[in-house]
Amino acid sequence: MKYINLVICILMLLFIGVQYNDPDGPMWMAIYAVPALWAGLAFFNNRSFQVLLGKRLMLVSLVAAVAGMAYFWPTTSHWWASEVWWETETAREGMGMMVATVALLITWVVGRQQ
Repeated sequence: MKYINLVICILMLLFIGVQYNDPDGPMWMAIYAVPALWAGLAFFNNRSFQVLLGKRLMLVSLVAAVAGMAYFWPTTSHWWASEVWWETETAREGMGMMVATVALLITWVVGRQQ
């Protein structure tokens, strides 16, 4: 199960890498870095979620991700359609926040089981 965290870490690092030409890239690099760091910690240090500080910081990260997802949630109709998200920045940002939130949730679930 811990290899799921390695895959998530690598995927989030790839998400960070493609932000280099985005005008608000540094903000999204920081957002994607949070699940990348947690997934990396969970892969290399199984005890990250057993320590009280780790549990609390992960909870704060999850709450912040859910709040960010609510904030960036796409308001465009049919935002999931490729012709919409290809043209609409807010739809892409909303989906990016959803990806970061799901990555954190998976890391949390897998990390707790280790």
